[in-house]
Amino acid sequence: MMLLDDVLSNNEIFVENFEPVDLPHGPQKKVTVVTCMDTRLVDFLEPAMGIGRGDAKVIKNAGNNVLDRDVERSVAASIFALGSEEVMLVGHKDCGMANSDINKLKSNMLERGIDPKEIEKVDLKEWIGAFEDEESNVKNGVDKLKSSPLIPRDVPIHGLIIDPVDGSIEVLINGYENK
Repeated sequence: MMLLDDVLSNNEIFVENFEPVDLPHGPQKKVTVVTCMDTRLVDFLEPAMGIGRGDAKVIKNAGNNVLDRDVERSVAASIFALGSEEVMLVGHKDCGMANSDINKLKSNMLERGIDPKEIEKVDLKEWIGAFEDEESNVKNGVDKLKSSPLIPRDVPIHGLIIDPVDGSIEVLINGYENK
């Protein structure tokens, strides 16, 4: 069975057994979470934070990076269009983007047929979002969001790091203290 067939089969079972709930677009806890796409956080991060369906806007990318304007745009949309009042940037221990092997990445790209000229157009380390350590990445991301001219100064921006093994959360930056 192909993966798509498996997904559709599971969806059919899900829909048969699910009690529909019409939730509003805005996050009920008025929070936006920016986090990593790491598979260990799926169905783990939100319960560890006490966040359920409809409670938060969750933005995921490789390494919970605030690299470009896309994360800034999504955070601004969650604030101005959807009612978020706080932002939590949540990194995690043992992140795959920490100390990424750029040479291996380039080699894998070439093996899969990516044109070397296209690869040369970007700084792979910056493009992929590689960073030295998880804590500095979270702190840098909070600083970028706080310094954005499109994010209001009165929005608390917290920096957290979660352990993907036991779910414990450490506060790196308390956005209430740093407004």
